[in-house]
Amino acid sequence: MKTLFISDLHLEDSRPETTGWLMEFLSGPARSADAVYILGDLFEYWIGDDALPETARVLAAETSRMATDGLPFYFQHGNRDFLLGDAYAGQAGLQLLPETVVVDLYGTPTLLLHGDSLCTDDVDYQAIRRQTRDPAWQAAILAKSIAERIEIARNARDASAGHKDAASMAIMDVNEAAVVKAYADNRVGRMIHGHTHRPAVHQHDLGNGESGERIVLADWYSKGSYLEVTPEGARSLDI
Repeated sequence: MKTLFISDLHLEDSRPETTGWLMEFLSGPARSADAVYILGDLFEYWIGDDALPETARVLAAETSRMATDGLPFYFQHGNRDFLLGDAYAGQAGLQLLPETVVVDLYGTPTLLLHGDSLCTDDVDYQAIRRQTRDPAWQAAILAKSIAERIEIARNARDASAGHKDAASMAIMDVNEAAVVKAYADNRVGRMIHGHTHRPAVHQHDLGNGESGERIVLADWYSKGSYLEVTPEGARSLDI
């Protein structure tokens, strides 16, 4: 019995090694899993289900086959692939999840989220996040031509890189108060997320002698890795 979690793969056609790690994951550990959860930023960018990169086509062929064979794949949107929609999810056999969801992992209620909503000290980013999650804004973007959307995505990536260079590392990490509030709002003692690219296991004081466990998933820039959760606990493993 095991459930697997990955995030922040940032797949794109120019980085075939990352796709290779993912295929190793799917043909290896994932084959004996109860479920696979992808907690956002599966792709480096996503401009719409009508403009699939080759990497997305290759992945869909594999995950849809595995889903048909009985392996559930769950997907949460990240800050790079928030435009991924029902059409591609259906093609790839992905079950779309809301921005936050509580799942029972072998008796332990666990909050799942991408993680960017916890980085509340980064005020500029949170303003952008609110805009990009607005259904009206998304519809307006998807109504543009593919060429226009490619240019918008390119400009957004450049702006994101510039923001990272200018902002302090501290404000781009999670805010403690936001984390504690997420525990309380969802009535859980464990959460799993990605986004920050700072893999670790944290303990948070929730008051009344209780603590919360927060597991941060790794990105896939230098290697592939995943979190394995079993009835006995959780551990991070490399592919």
